[in-house]
Parts: sequence; structure tokens; C-alpha cells
Amino acid sequence: MGTYNIPRNVKGEGRILFIFSTKALIYTAIGATVGFILYLFFNMIKLGMIGIILMLILGLIGFCIGTFKVPNNNSFEICKKAGGENIDEVIKRAIKFKMQKNKLYLYTREENNND
Repeated sequence: MGTYNIPRNVKGEGRILFIFSTKALIYTAIGATVGFILYLFFNMIKLGMIGIILMLILGLIGFCIGTFKVPNNNSFEICKKAGGENIDEVIKRAIKFKMQKNKLYLYTREENNND
């Protein structure tokens, strides 16, 4: 028997340490850096343990943003419209939308039924 390659989407699948894709590693590093800055602040006021915990939590949040997708779920409005998209792409679009102060206008067409 021969072997056959099954085509699939391999975009962004380069893994580092088995769980980190390149994008997830970057987001984790950004989250941990923000957490490290908070650690330095909390360490100055003798609450270093809280700073370490915040650094770990922000690193985990960064990992989740870089790795996971918005679930397909009909219960929530955001999941209906953005289901299956990467969380970071949804966040980027939302920030871009808010920064440009865009507005959405919906026009409805009314038809007159004159008998």
C-alpha cells in the first residue's frame, strides 16, 4: 500500500515546546512582560508574591488569546458572528473599530403596497 498526503491548512503550525505556536509564544511573552512590570511595582511595596501571581495570570491570558478560537455557539451574540475565528483577530478588529469611531448604519427598505 502507498501513503497519501491529506491536504490541510498548516498555516501557523510551527510549534515550540509542543504547546507554543509562534503567535502564542509572542502573546505569552507580551502578557508576561506586562505582568513583570506589575511585579516590579508590587515588589517595591513588599507584595512580590502578588506580582508573581499577576505575571503568571497575564502570561496565561496571553497564551489563551494567541491559541484559542471563538467557539461556535448560538447562545451568545458574539459567538454567532465570530464563531471559529481567532480571538486575537476579533480583538484587533474591535480595537480598530473603536479607534476609528466607526458607526454602522442599517437601512431598511419599506415597500408600499398600494392596492
